[in-house]
Amino acid sequence: MRWARPRAADVGRTRAGQDGAVTATSTDLRIRTATTTDWPAIWPIWHRVVSAGETYTWHPATTEPAARAAWMAPPPAAVFVAERLVPAAGARIVATAQLKPVQPGLGDHVANAGFMVDPDQAGGGIGRRLAGHVLDEARRRGYTAMQFNAVVEANIRAVGLWRSLGFEVIGTVPRAFRHPSAGLVGLHIMHREL
Repeated sequence: MRWARPRAADVGRTRAGQDGAVTATSTDLRIRTATTTDWPAIWPIWHRVVSAGETYTWHPATTEPAARAAWMAPPPAAVFVAERLVPAAGARIVATAQLKPVQPGLGDHVANAGFMVDPDQAGGGIGRRLAGHVLDEARRRGYTAMQFNAVVEANIRAVGLWRSLGFEVIGTVPRAFRHPSAGLVGLHIMHREL
């Protein structure tokens, strides 16, 4: 899919595309629902983030097929990508997020989400923009709250982002994560109402 720079009137707006997928745009970043054809661009980001062993409980040596099955799960899960406009080259995926129920059945009104930003793009506000989009999408889909089950307490950047977006630590499982440099650290359970 080729992406043109949005009109000034569309900057920062959220809208439904021709396929019904919700997109958010700005002058250099577009967030949209991922398709199965996006996986080859998502996988390098997923692999770099998970293989570092610092922020997700997945094994750092998770294979590509296992990663694809976990991240590109069928509905009700949804996957989103953030694309950055690259002059003369179109758009390049720089981040991804997954939204799904935290539990099946009687707990499916609470959302869970995962976020991964290309490490080369970290610190530029992409994660915050993607998080805002996913929170809006969770509300649109009828979720009443969002819960993260395993935010690594040593991941100060993520904990700070989630707190700034209204999440609270409602519990910490002590020494539940084997961090490659910090040793055994806790996993926060974070929650917010939508």
